Amino acid sequence: MANITAAQVKELRDMTDSPMMECKKALVEAEGDMEKAVDILRKNGLAAAAKKAGRATNEGAIGAYVSEDGKLAALVEVACETDFVGSNPKFTGFAAKLAEVVATTEPESVEALLATDMDGETVEAALTELIHVIGENMKINRFAYRKAENGACSSYVHMGGKIGVLVEFSFDKPETAQAEAFKAFAHDVAMQVAAVAPICARREDVPAETVEHEMSIYKAQAAESGKPEAIQEKIATGRLEKFYKEVVLTEQAFIKDGDLTIAKYADKVGKELGDTIQIVAFDRIARGDA
Repeated sequence: MANITAAQVKELRDMTDSPMMECKKALVEAEGDMEKAVDILRKNGLAAAAKKAGRATNEGAIGAYVSEDGKLAALVEVACETDFVGSNPKFTGFAAKLAEVVATTEPESVEALLATDMDGETVEAALTELIHVIGENMKINRFAYRKAENGACSSYVHMGGKIGVLVEFSFDKPETAQAEAFKAFAHDVAMQVAAVAPICARREDVPAETVEHEMSIYKAQAAESGKPEAIQEKIATGRLEKFYKEVVLTEQAFIKDGDLTIAKYADKVGKELGDTIQIVAFDRIARGDA
């Protein structure tokens, strides 16, 4: 049996874009002969993916997963070449399954995810097989996951997979997670994030540099008014308050009821359920965004 080196496996992978383990198997079978190994991969249909690897992946879908108890949740963006494939049930099903893998294994990177097990094979091998079956180049762009220690998560996928959202909530009573009022509220909040694209959940989470940047603009605008400095400060502070109401989720007006902010909506549902509900954080992935 030929002694196969890691360098040979990497070379074959670079040539064919096939999974590492498949490259190693092919090299062992070919007794180290690179050309024979390529032929073995081609016969297995794996090297076919390499021919597609250079093609642009500007379409795709975002898959979402939330565990039954709401504790684990994930989003994953998988890219493909055409909108037609982006809505193919095999493709969207793969994205959804991949989101479950992300939620349950918490990989550190896309590279780590590719090496993770999914139904008895690596994610990379499953992706390569899907490329072969569907006939388009595909890649995993990014993912996000959440683990709610004292609460639950909700997800929402908008426009057939073009925008995906996760929201993490905290509360005191475990039964709140299964209450219909909470589920409706959580869904509404996730939809709000998809539609309005806030930058963070709470005021204290707005990056300091963002606040400083905005305030410097508002102060410069106020200075042009020629009013006394004390008035200028009030003008700038007022504009910063308006900024918070536009970009902070909990301070935004609820899109279904402008009389309610999201924070007041949370209070209302919390009182109804005899609990305290808070929005911890959210993730929002829009397909194709960097």
